[in-house]
Amino acid sequence: MAKKENRQQVILECTEAPGTSRYFTEKNVRNTTGRIELKKYNKKLRKHTLHREKK
Repeated sequence: MAKKENRQQVILECTEAPGTSRYFTEKNVRNTTGRIELKKYNKKLRKHTLHREKK
């Protein structure tokens, strides 16, 4: 079984309109040392935008 120690909860925030859209997810700290960037849906803008990991 995999250990849960390597997983960390992170917040993804919209880059086009900060504060309007946030997603919570987990990442493996050992495999992914940099910040995550994903395209997610922003309900306020009604389109897919780039969401970047916030610390």
